[in-house]
Amino acid sequence: MGRPRGGDPMTRWAGPWPTDGIAYGADYNPEQWPEEVWADDVALMRQAGVNLVSLGIFSWGQLEPEEGRFEFGWLDRIVDLLHEAGIGVDLATPSAAPPVWLHLAHPEMLPVDADGLRYTHGSRESWCVSSPVIREHATRIARVVAERYGHHPAVRMWHVSNEFACHNGRCYCDVSAAAFRDWLAARYADIDALNLAWGTAFWGQRYASFEQVLPPRRTTTISNPGQTLDFDRFSSDAFVDHLEAEAAVLREVTPHLPVTTNYMVMGDFHQIDYTTTTPLLDIVSNDHYLKADDPRGWAELAFSADRLRGLAGGDPWLLMEHSTSAVNWQPRNLAKEPGEMLRNSLQHVARGADGVLFFQWRQSRAGAEKYHSGMVPHAGADSDRFREVVGLGATLGRLAEVRGSVVEKARVALLWDTQAWWATDLEAHPTVDLHYLDLARRLHGALLDAGVVVDVLPATSDLDGYDVVLVPTLYLAPTDLSDRLAAVVAHGGHVLVSYFSGIVDESDRVLLGGYPGAFRDLLGVRVEEFAPLRENGTVRLSDGATGEVWTERFTAADAEVLATYTDGPAAGGPAITRRTVDGGGAAWYLSTRLDGPALAALVGRVVDAAGVAPVVEQPGGLEVVRRTGESGRWLFALNHTDADLPLQAVGVDLVGGGTHGRGDLVPARGVVVLREGA
Repeated sequence: MGRPRGGDPMTRWAGPWPTDGIAYGADYNPEQWPEEVWADDVALMRQAGVNLVSLGIFSWGQLEPEEGRFEFGWLDRIVDLLHEAGIGVDLATPSAAPPVWLHLAHPEMLPVDADGLRYTHGSRESWCVSSPVIREHATRIARVVAERYGHHPAVRMWHVSNEFACHNGRCYCDVSAAAFRDWLAARYADIDALNLAWGTAFWGQRYASFEQVLPPRRTTTISNPGQTLDFDRFSSDAFVDHLEAEAAVLREVTPHLPVTTNYMVMGDFHQIDYTTTTPLLDIVSNDHYLKADDPRGWAELAFSADRLRGLAGGDPWLLMEHSTSAVNWQPRNLAKEPGEMLRNSLQHVARGADGVLFFQWRQSRAGAEKYHSGMVPHAGADSDRFREVVGLGATLGRLAEVRGSVVEKARVALLWDTQAWWATDLEAHPTVDLHYLDLARRLHGALLDAGVVVDVLPATSDLDGYDVVLVPTLYLAPTDLSDRLAAVVAHGGHVLVSYFSGIVDESDRVLLGGYPGAFRDLLGVRVEEFAPLRENGTVRLSDGATGEVWTERFTAADAEVLATYTDGPAAGGPAITRRTVDGGGAAWYLSTRLDGPALAALVGRVVDAAGVAPVVEQPGGLEVVRRTGESGRWLFALNHTDADLPLQAVGVDLVGGGTHGRGDLVPARGVVVLREGA
């Protein structure tokens, strides 16, 4: 039936964390530089407080210049040099960048796009994940590297490949087609079951056998949505299988070392369902980069970090990559302001990271990413940027005691789901203006501004203990979610479900009888028709709020109407409802995208009804998160404004030093981390 959704949460790595304190460092690519630079690099790392670097990520061609001939001398020397300096190594398997000789010998391993065009070598991740060639050679080189370096005292963990599916997330070649058919045959009892699931009676697409099925390659018009959704699942599972294969080799050779790979939980990336990869990892790691054109980039950072923490089951995780300043791949790559690198880094730590690493150590002189910032910029160590790097290292050293603690469990959960995201992206939906993460980010941002911590969880997660559960645009919901939400309400909790949630089953077939089919009974409403708005259109609600993008024509037979539409395509009908049950719990329904202030007000009503309060009372613009552990509690306060703001808390400030009194100020664009109770 294919891989199950979700799975057991990751269990905490039983062995030691890769570093004594908070991990600090970067991807290090010494092969880009003459060997005489290496000693300077290591000296500068010691000056900066670096204690962990990732090695070998793109080094396959350097390690194996031709098949079966290895050149390890350079890597031997740099690993020894780092060990002598007390710097640990996160050693990579190099499958992210196969060598040119492998591509030339096996051009069939190169991916093919939906138009049938085969890519060529010359970049990275230029391989089809279903190719037996890359699987054979990737596991072979992983074994060679593990056997040579797995017991070197410098090596602290394994870094499997790099940013899986970043550039090769979907391949439409014949090898992928055959693997897709095998996957379908395992998922469906027979071809009739597939025809039923995909609705192939429409447009005469019925299949007589699995052998007739292809990937959703370019065709005359809209592809079958069930086929596209299953191809997304298959492609994700193929990367899971590849990760599992490389990790199995590493665990066989070096069971004493933890295994990780760097996720890309940020922005719009959703090529892999990370709920299925997380059980394969000992430590969950993430790459995160700000979008320069996002004025509230810090809010997106918080949302992504909370998503990552939810995947990690609340355990500490590792920030494997972010940037000291500008990146190179956005239309306009803006440099970070003074202090922004520190604030970004500590924001990740506040939300559960026990490591802060960058791409990369030394800014490249040549290549595609030469204008991507590094810990050592082109200007060298005599630069403000490197002085900030040294300052951050000193700050993380003072925060070493935080390592191993966890973010205090929230009373509010926000649900998200990669498969719902894939399904929402399918063509021919009611409007192009509805985007999966849009409302999720808005809800999270409203809670962030209110100082309420939220756990952002996979939709398959256990919801016990949460007083508020938010369900934004969950178009395709897990089949048991309605029952789990009903249990939250029955125990006195509050659930807020939004428009375009619970609409289809796992095959993208509409749940009949009125929308939202999965949640009608829970909410006490029945939507007869979607009524999306014209481009940039708005409607007014009876409570004075403005609705955008979407409205619905529905009835509320078993729910209280809190606001109605006063104009627009659903004028006179309900817009926001609440169904209250015995015991005080309630299921709320939101049928439009509210403007910012109105959404914040609605979220405030819901959390107030549940008795949820901020971490500490604080003015807008001050982000406050608490981490707790066996040895204490630490309060992180990050000021995202241009004004000094008061923090109503007491403790020893581990960033600036000294004692912080109740109401003392957090400097504009500054950070305070308090050891509470000291």
